[in-house]
Amino acid sequence: MTVPLLKIGAVLSTMAMVTNWMSQTLPSLVGLNGTRAGTSEKITLFPSPEDGWQIYTSAQAPDGKCICTVVAPAQTTCSRDPRSRQLRQLMEKVQNISQSMEVLDLRTFRDLQYLRNTESLMKVLDTKLRATDSQRNVNAKSFQELKDKMKQLLPLIPVLDQYKSDTKMIVQLKEEVRNLSNVLLLIQEEMGAYDYEELQQRVMFLEARLHACMQKLGCGKLTGVSNPITVRASGSRFGSWMTDTMAPSADNRVWYMDGYYKGRRVLEYRSLNDFIKGQNFVQHLLPHPWAGTGHVVYNGSLYYNKYQSNIVVKYHFRSRSVSVQRSLNNAGYNNTFPYSWGGFSDIDFMVDENGLWAVYTTNQNAGNIVVSKMDPLTLEILKTWDTGYPKRSAGESFMICGTLYVTNSHLAGAKIYFAYYTNSSTYEYTDIPFHNQYSHISMLDYNPRERVLYTWNNGHQVLYNVTLFHVIKTNGE
Repeated sequence: MTVPLLKIGAVLSTMAMVTNWMSQTLPSLVGLNGTRAGTSEKITLFPSPEDGWQIYTSAQAPDGKCICTVVAPAQTTCSRDPRSRQLRQLMEKVQNISQSMEVLDLRTFRDLQYLRNTESLMKVLDTKLRATDSQRNVNAKSFQELKDKMKQLLPLIPVLDQYKSDTKMIVQLKEEVRNLSNVLLLIQEEMGAYDYEELQQRVMFLEARLHACMQKLGCGKLTGVSNPITVRASGSRFGSWMTDTMAPSADNRVWYMDGYYKGRRVLEYRSLNDFIKGQNFVQHLLPHPWAGTGHVVYNGSLYYNKYQSNIVVKYHFRSRSVSVQRSLNNAGYNNTFPYSWGGFSDIDFMVDENGLWAVYTTNQNAGNIVVSKMDPLTLEILKTWDTGYPKRSAGESFMICGTLYVTNSHLAGAKIYFAYYTNSSTYEYTDIPFHNQYSHISMLDYNPRERVLYTWNNGHQVLYNVTLFHVIKTNGE
């Protein structure tokens, strides 16, 4: 009995090795194991960008040319190649064979255990039969024991029948694997290794160009703001909430700071869903209290204005310590030059596609808004612009693609009224509607990773989607 068991085990082991080889070696047979998915980022402006290239904003230039913005569909390398479809079908067959082998393996393991137990019973039965043969006088008790042992062997019959069926299935699987190998060899000969490598290089080149194009699409001129999306109603009338604009896409932590002065408690929620439910958070206690609501989280650190000073602080969350702090020379503080709503909003940090910014005012600038590009490591000012717009007349402001956008009020009926372009040191007055649902905005910041506006509005945490206008120029122009 041991010999048949070993034979069946050997056959199953061999088939498992063949299946494993097919699943691991299949892509390399046709040169597909070297392909890489494109590194281009996906900008979701429509529910289904996979449907094709889509225009979401357009305009006509003075010379009559049509200027438009498109969303590229998701790239799937060689997805329409019939040989690729055939290859996927073969992969599915190999997967089915692998699943069948797993079922056989599990069933064989179970039955082997049963057969081992049966073999032990037969040894005992054989011993008793030998003893019975030597002792010609057999009593009723011995006969009953023999009958009981024989009954225990009866279930072996369907197990042996199942082994006959499994043997036929193994033969069929071997034939299917042999056919698959022949088909794969034919596909490899048709495609040709050199031609496919050349095609792969071309695809990678086109993906790189597409990625560069998508990066250009990341910035543009603000043309519209969506209706508000209320995420949560929590906290006092004033406060701030934010995510890390430099974090990977899988990192959705939310930071929450209630109040506009003397606060030191920062709550870190594990995800946006946890923030909505008010669960799964840790607390950070800042060494210095904050002033205003113009805080940002950037690359794992909190940037904020120290209370009753023009000192700006960089607090590192992981080490729970201050990395650097620096005086923002001549910057007003302690409600000297706040926004129209007050609240110690003299110094306002911002982050956009170009990095870290500080918006404030000095006496030398006669109360007008000053924009400074900052080094996030040292908090040194790299460059400064005087916008000429009085800060006390502004409700709030935010940066997108190096442009400062200013609202004319923090109350209901507010509009995005003014734009200052740091790349050209010019400005213009705008008229972009901005629905202030809860009538008192005390924090407004742009998140370049998500391309949304974060707002604290009268105890409500609110999001706004933005529409950016892009101009794509081709080499032929």
